[in-house]
Amino acid sequence: MKNIVLIGFMGVGKGSIAREIIKISDYLSIDTDDLIESMENKSIKKVFTDNGEDYFRQLEKKVSLWLEKSIKNTLISTGGGFYKQTNIKNIGTIVLLDSPFDEIINRIKSHPNAAKKFKKRPLLKDLRKAKELYKQRRPEYMALADIVVDVTHKSAIECSKELLKKVEQYG
Repeated sequence: MKNIVLIGFMGVGKGSIAREIIKISDYLSIDTDDLIESMENKSIKKVFTDNGEDYFRQLEKKVSLWLEKSIKNTLISTGGGFYKQTNIKNIGTIVLLDSPFDEIINRIKSHPNAAKKFKKRPLLKDLRKAKELYKQRRPEYMALADIVVDVTHKSAIECSKELLKKVEQYG
């Protein structure tokens, strides 16, 4: 077992799928945004508001270096922009959770805590800009991924089982 690094656009379901995977496997799970919130003792939204995106990306770099050196046999959920860390391939097998932009937004809107989900993600404030960001990031995600799991119209448990099967086949 080596690390699995989940990448994908904001709201694609990295956290939900990670929670299912730990129920059905021997993996432990950590989330890069949770680590940053813990380091800073404030929410991601507050980090963006108080210090800006560049500062947030510096924190992601610090986390990526720690993950590479210190974490083994773990499922790592990442923030939407974490994939840009230059050492990400050294951290583990990169698994892209993929879905069309409109499907991601509809998934968030249909969640019982939809308002909280949107509020938590500062880059989703303007959906037009967010869609442009998605269009820019998706080919970059695809180029980086060792494995792609299409999560469109699938439950978290279905995605989890597919992901674990693909990881096992990948080696």
